[in-house]
Amino acid sequence: MVQPPVVCRPKAYWLFAQQLPLLSTTEGLWKAAAALSMHALEQCELPELDQRFEALAVRIRQGARSGRPLATFTHLHHVLFDLEGFSGNFDDYHLTANSYLPAVLDSRRGLPIILALIYKVVAERVGLQVEGVNSPGHFLARIQVDSQWHLIDPFFHGQLLTPEEALARVSELTNRQVSGIDRYLPPATHQQWIARILNNLQGAFATEGRQNDLAAMLELQKLLWESG
Repeated sequence: MVQPPVVCRPKAYWLFAQQLPLLSTTEGLWKAAAALSMHALEQCELPELDQRFEALAVRIRQGARSGRPLATFTHLHHVLFDLEGFSGNFDDYHLTANSYLPAVLDSRRGLPIILALIYKVVAERVGLQVEGVNSPGHFLARIQVDSQWHLIDPFFHGQLLTPEEALARVSELTNRQVSGIDRYLPPATHQQWIARILNNLQGAFATEGRQNDLAAMLELQKLLWESG
């Protein structure tokens, strides 16, 4: 039996709890991420977020009328990164809003892990398969096009990377040498995805001395752990 929240906003807490049995699905993943946002944001409605994802997908489908995977992939990047300008927040990386799905959809700026989530949701609505890449210190994505996987860095405007380039980027950004594709570029489970978003928020709240918000994220983390 799920215990009621002590400090987390009830709307965020109960929505998050409802998504945990569905976390293996992409819909469950993005709704769980949205629930995290609801602890801080007054305006966060799932139907509106769903409509925004679908509007992006419609524009991509209209541009890739052939329906071929390569054409769809090309228009996915054109819409998200050329037209919409999704990118990392280089100017204020540690801003807590960078971890809030609705805020990143508004500003087109955020952390790698939220940008990768938006990329995954939209790409899968146009028929492409995307997985998170649980690389240390810098979350990436990978997308399957014509039976081949391609590494993507949504933080750097959707840049395509070779595995060697991805390892070099992780080494650069974490200030430690990493090597080994299987070890340092593994696919992320959805539970790991949400856990990393929670860890980012906990770190930000701890740094800012926001003890109640930190405690709220710990409540949500406990739910995640208990869900297995």
